[in-house]
Amino acid sequence: MQDGAPVPHGTEEQTLELLTQDDLTELLGVDTAGRLVVARTLARYGEAHRSYHGTAHVLAVTSRCLVLCSAMASVDRDAVLWAAVFHDAIYDPRSSTNEADSAALATEELRSAGAGVSLVDEVVRLVLLTAGHSVADADHNGAVLVDSDLAVLGGTAEEYRRYVDGVRREYAFVPDDAWRIGRGRALTGLLALPRLFSTESMKPREVTARANMRAERLSLTGEKG
Repeated sequence: MQDGAPVPHGTEEQTLELLTQDDLTELLGVDTAGRLVVARTLARYGEAHRSYHGTAHVLAVTSRCLVLCSAMASVDRDAVLWAAVFHDAIYDPRSSTNEADSAALATEELRSAGAGVSLVDEVVRLVLLTAGHSVADADHNGAVLVDSDLAVLGGTAEEYRRYVDGVRREYAFVPDDAWRIGRGRALTGLLALPRLFSTESMKPREVTARANMRAERLSLTGEKG
């Protein structure tokens, strides 16, 4: 993706004003090396196999992180934005180590750009947090990132449908029966979390998100509740 390039249509809410690559580099205050890291990482989201976890998704997550950071105290904005950039940088639907691989990439890229140890460590922690989406009460950085990543779950029925359709296309290699079982388990795991959203701005989406997921699980497995 080139600097200032148009954002392709995606499944995130269209009312969210999406950042551009130029916006991100300006917000992060990076030098030439940092700009190259941003460019290389965002380019990964343009891979052909990404139907949902693509450019529109990463820009929506970073954009929402910025909005949530501005509404909260005690948040490390740079760490959160970098983590948003890297959180799905490596995405292979056949792999179970995407978050760990993305965290390793973040370490390599940020170190190459001269980032400090504390920043790198926090970015890695946050990227790994997106594997399970469970956030501790005092983890403000984690709350911003996870709430932004899960925002689509609390979208309208149409937004949620486009999200599910996008993920299903990414897993097109999985037969329907196996998809229903695997997706059902993933939904059950998310529904078992004590809360999906931790920030005050996103908490109102909790009821809608759970209703969306329960409706999807019912359609897949017949399981209620």
